[in-house]
Amino acid sequence: MLSQPVDPTSIATHTKSSSTSLHPETNESPVSGTFGNLPSILPKKPNKKRRRGKPKTNKWADRCMYAELLEMVTDPSDAWSSSGADGLPADLENGWVALAPVPQGKRCLAVTQSAADSPSQATLRSRLLGKVLLNRFPSVLPPHTILDCVLDNNWKDNGVLHVLDVIKWKGQDVSECESAFRFWWRDTRLGELPPTALPQSHCPKSNDITTYTFPYPTTFLPVPYHTDTTLPSFLTHIVPSVRLPRSVSIVAPSVPSQDMDVDFYCSGQPAQTKEAIIQSDGLLLYVRAASYESGTSPLSSWVPIVSYDGPQRESPLDLFERLLRRRMAHTSAEGRVGEVQEVDVEMEL
Repeated sequence: MLSQPVDPTSIATHTKSSSTSLHPETNESPVSGTFGNLPSILPKKPNKKRRRGKPKTNKWADRCMYAELLEMVTDPSDAWSSSGADGLPADLENGWVALAPVPQGKRCLAVTQSAADSPSQATLRSRLLGKVLLNRFPSVLPPHTILDCVLDNNWKDNGVLHVLDVIKWKGQDVSECESAFRFWWRDTRLGELPPTALPQSHCPKSNDITTYTFPYPTTFLPVPYHTDTTLPSFLTHIVPSVRLPRSVSIVAPSVPSQDMDVDFYCSGQPAQTKEAIIQSDGLLLYVRAASYESGTSPLSSWVPIVSYDGPQRESPLDLFERLLRRRMAHTSAEGRVGEVQEVDVEMEL
């Protein structure tokens, strides 16, 4: 059967009728986005979204030397304590340095930079991620200094930043020095600093003046360190100091009387020395000959006052003291046995 010829006018009529539902200007279907029943042949737009690379690591992240929790044996049986069976370091009396009492607060790094309008500017950065805890503030610390610190829980009331360790001082790297030397260097250099001028920016705008809020730390307080780590020193001095709050002297603006003019008070802001109570969190032990090591380190051990595992019959500090007494009793007993043996030898001779 032969195909019949097609009339050209019918094709035009069919095309016109089928395009009535298309967009009048673009000839595009408003629903499907295609030309009539045919798919669009326009090229797809390139995806301009950039692939995200790996996030940049903060250079201050995990820079603090973080102590491991001291794993002590609750019941060390009758094993000889100084052999390490109780979990305490075998060379505790001659190979370690103690920091106590370690205050409650937030662990951080204090980093200083030079500034044109002031001697230096300090920034506090978090221990784990290195994020900014407290942005730049004027400081009496020398520029290019890095300190391992604890920001006191009540720093807005007392302006205290506790200094645990020193990593760099005025551009000089001391992290490779031994622990005992670093702590001595820390105390010596902090003691040479001039007093910090009290901030003037937080004067109240009304006559209701009852308290003063520090906008940034002004007192750099070293955590006490102890090179005498003999068992008697631990039991009579170090451990008792951890159990009690610590009283320190700070400089703060005096609270004016109710009849004092606010403008007169803020123009001078007279200072006064007062006592601040620092709450204890535990004690730190450092290997005496160890350098400063970033991240979690076995060269430092932590003994908290309160257990992290919830309420227990015996806190870590109580267990630490009990094991110290047990070790001292064993040492005394062995000393007496040695004396008896020496006497027996002399009598035989």
